[in-house]
Amino acid sequence: MLYTIGAAQDTVRRAVTLPAVSVIQTNSRPETIKAQTPTQVATSEKIERLGDAQLSDVLRRMVGVTLKDYGGLGGIKTVSARGLGSQFSTLTIDGVAVTDCQNGQVDLGRYMLGNSSYISLSNGQMDNTLNAARSFSSGSIINMETHEPEFGTRPFNLRAGIEGGSFGLLSPTLSYEQRLGRKMSLSLWGNYLRSEGNYPFTLYYTPGRTDSCSREVRQNSQVRMGTADMNFFYRVNSSDRLHVKAHYMKGYHALPGPVIYYTVKGSEHSEEQLFFSQARYRHTGACWDWQLLAKYQSTEDIYEDTAVHSIGVLHNEYNQQETYLSQTVRFHTGDGNQDHFSLSFSADEAVNHLVSNLNQHNQVRRLSALGVLSAEYLFHQLPDSIRPRINAHLLGTWIRDNELATVSDPYVRLSPYVGITWPVYHFTLRYFFKDNYRVPNFNELYYYTIGHNLRPEKARQHNIGVTYHSDPIRIGEAVEAHTATLDMYYNRVSDKIIAIPVQNMFLWSMINMGEVEIAGVDVTANVAVRTIALPYSRIDISLGYSYQYAVDRTDPDGKTYGHQIPYTPRHSGNATLTASTPWGDIGLSLMLVGERYAKQQNTPAYRVPGYADQGVTLSRSFDLGKCELRAKIQVLNIFNAQYEVVKNYPMMGRNYRLGITLTI
Repeated sequence: MLYTIGAAQDTVRRAVTLPAVSVIQTNSRPETIKAQTPTQVATSEKIERLGDAQLSDVLRRMVGVTLKDYGGLGGIKTVSARGLGSQFSTLTIDGVAVTDCQNGQVDLGRYMLGNSSYISLSNGQMDNTLNAARSFSSGSIINMETHEPEFGTRPFNLRAGIEGGSFGLLSPTLSYEQRLGRKMSLSLWGNYLRSEGNYPFTLYYTPGRTDSCSREVRQNSQVRMGTADMNFFYRVNSSDRLHVKAHYMKGYHALPGPVIYYTVKGSEHSEEQLFFSQARYRHTGACWDWQLLAKYQSTEDIYEDTAVHSIGVLHNEYNQQETYLSQTVRFHTGDGNQDHFSLSFSADEAVNHLVSNLNQHNQVRRLSALGVLSAEYLFHQLPDSIRPRINAHLLGTWIRDNELATVSDPYVRLSPYVGITWPVYHFTLRYFFKDNYRVPNFNELYYYTIGHNLRPEKARQHNIGVTYHSDPIRIGEAVEAHTATLDMYYNRVSDKIIAIPVQNMFLWSMINMGEVEIAGVDVTANVAVRTIALPYSRIDISLGYSYQYAVDRTDPDGKTYGHQIPYTPRHSGNATLTASTPWGDIGLSLMLVGERYAKQQNTPAYRVPGYADQGVTLSRSFDLGKCELRAKIQVLNIFNAQYEVVKNYPMMGRNYRLGITLTI
């Protein structure tokens, strides 16, 4: 209905000039459709509706990702993006990298999601020139962004919850947020997780699973883990922001062994403590932006195997410490809406020190220096809908190891990148090329190995793709929006580090002899529906498919030449549906993974069958006046399928979770 308002006499006697107001978006999510590098984002709303608890739960549903999971909540979980291997993936928290110089990879099951604003995965690099140099040095970047508090009429927010479930799962959570003034806020978040992990499974005694079998219970799979996180936010003014974080985790993880014939027990466990404190200061100006990052990290790991080997009972202790500093400065010109040209430089310095109780190589120090010069140009002479954007950078790396009085030759390399995006109305064309490499970690260089002068692994990445987004379309009483992406990529890894056993499983020779060729396709589609009759109703449907042809190209005369590399499926896909209605929320997920091989030879003996995993989460909020109660029920692996992500490590069958959360 339209209303016509008649002219009224103006009662304002003189003009009043209002001061300019700057609006700062908190926790702004990365662009996905117009990004130069393929980027996938899971928001906190989607994470909650699907019931995800660990970082690995989110990543396994992203296209192009291969998850290695050793079973249960406490099993080690690592990811490989587009066949490059987990060593080429970097985890960052609020833009600052989490590192492990000992084995070069981070167990993603150790990171809980209770106070995250979003999780993003970027292939190549994050599409932002105001990044630390480390963010340019990996094949893919996983970023966890911390939620910044938002307040209403009260100066604080309080949230307490508890979740329980099958196989001894218990996980209480407490979150407290306090406004310290008009510009400052503080958040405290803590979680405790315990699980017995004693789930049943069927043990088959023949590879074909058609002969004798027995029903067993998974053993040595307990987990006890506590996490505490403190964040301080300070908006100095409209241009400057400070974020300080302190994070602590302590855990005990029993490490279940492989299930081979009648062996179902395990004798290994690990105890770990992780503490880091980091600060990020960012200035955004009319022509100049700059960022300063600083971090201190301490990690203590104890690994113990109580079984008696030829060398006795194993008890290893490792202590890592890192000091890290990063500075980035960026100059840009534009018309106030878009930057026409930008030039940035980032420099990182880090010192890593590892001390162990081993007889050899018990003190190792690594010095790292990285620098990136980056330029970006937007063809602003063209209309907005068809403006190409070109970005290029050159990364310089210098890394040197010191072991007591021995100083190694430094690893030095220059790595280029070039990318372009070209929007054409509702479509965006994109391409990037990136050269990167990784320096061998301390395990490969020193521990349980025969030393060699290892060269860094080199990886070259090519990606060409197209994205599509529609304008909102009204259909009856609903409004729909559609997005889709199609990316084709080609990666080549050379000087791949291969481990070869020499005398026993504790003495290995590490040599550069591997070469891998990877070609693939990633497809995503999303449909978002908002109803008009019921303004609180919303449905999101997401689909993803990945094809990976990742084969060994090391030796044309070798037995594994042309074979798919271990644990990389040719085909995988996923589908999710989340719905928010006045009566409650629902989340449905489906994950499909094709067959893989546990070894480099693709023979029936090493074949790992494909699997399908489904989950459903139902939740509803109840208004209790000054507080809100939210109840959740979750069923995972609905059809009780028994499958293995890693050969001989059975996963959980059907399991249940119940949770309640009180928000004040």
